[in-house]
Amino acid sequence: MKNSRAVSAALAVTASCAMLLLTACGQSGEGGSKETEDKEDLTIGIAMPTKSSERWIADGRNMTEALKKAGYRSTLQYGEDDPDQQVSQIENMITQGVDALVVAAINGEALSNVLQQAADADIPVISYDRLILGSPHVDYYASFDNEKVGELQATYIVDKLGLKDGSEKGPFNIELFAGSNDDNNTKYFFNGAMKVLKPHLDKGQLVVRSGQTALNQVTTLRWDGGTAQKRMDDLLTSTYSKARVDAVLSPYDGISIGILSALKSDDYGSAAKPLPIVTGQDAEVASVKSIIAGEQTQTVYKDTRALAKVAADMVAAVLGDEKPEINDDKTYDNGEKVVPAYLLDPVSVDKSNYREVLVDSGYIDAGELK
Repeated sequence: MKNSRAVSAALAVTASCAMLLLTACGQSGEGGSKETEDKEDLTIGIAMPTKSSERWIADGRNMTEALKKAGYRSTLQYGEDDPDQQVSQIENMITQGVDALVVAAINGEALSNVLQQAADADIPVISYDRLILGSPHVDYYASFDNEKVGELQATYIVDKLGLKDGSEKGPFNIELFAGSNDDNNTKYFFNGAMKVLKPHLDKGQLVVRSGQTALNQVTTLRWDGGTAQKRMDDLLTSTYSKARVDAVLSPYDGISIGILSALKSDDYGSAAKPLPIVTGQDAEVASVKSIIAGEQTQTVYKDTRALAKVAADMVAAVLGDEKPEINDDKTYDNGEKVVPAYLLDPVSVDKSNYREVLVDSGYIDAGELK
């Protein structure tokens, strides 16, 4: 009996030790949860829209560097403005076992199925700059105050034309351009601008001679400068043979460059026919050089270094089973949920402050502007 009890006790101790060993293994790097794994063992998938835009190249670089500083590995893919290609890239990242996804969507409505795959694999998703629509599997959103971008552009036009403070100046001719119809940000930029412009349109101080004032009339697929140039050409031919354009609301620098090409082809830019006010967004080098040269008038600066840091902090919080910092939990409804967001402030830039805002901050090297 004594020997039998001793054997039983020994077996119990052995089982307890085994359980302790298993528990210890579960808490160590390779076999544990994402919260307890070493950061350098975790890989973050980054899906960006296109390399055709200077802005998105910078976003990809900044996002990779921010994740590296936070201690993570990353894999970066560009979808080259092809929604199907981006879906395939994200599917491959999921198959490869990435631990989180940071996605700047080409088409905000095209990712529902692939994000379901991410959810099934327990992979959190950070929506980067462009809100992903139609999916409950978007954990957080990192972006800028997109409505404020439009407000800054429109306010610049109003100020430069001298329409503020009860002024009775006008009428001035303005034409409106918007971004891609499959990008959720487009409506925020446009709505922000129209909040500022509408009172002056209603008073007749601003006139859209083409009559194209609805969002669906002024979008520019894929934010393409060539598409914008063709539309501006058509507007000049159809509407401005005997009138001049005083201002153009442009939502993005690449679109602005296309608009300016059309204007210069119609002899704008001479002493007799000055260029109109032309806004923009993203502070791309080509447009900043155009501003310095007195062609494009304004752009909206969005520090993508800061945005990448916000997105990287969100990744770290989610993988650490914590809640990231947010400052907006009401605005961004993607059709399935209100996505909690952190929004950064954009800054209006023109010839008067580009050096202080862009060069002195290190965002653009002064040599690039020569």
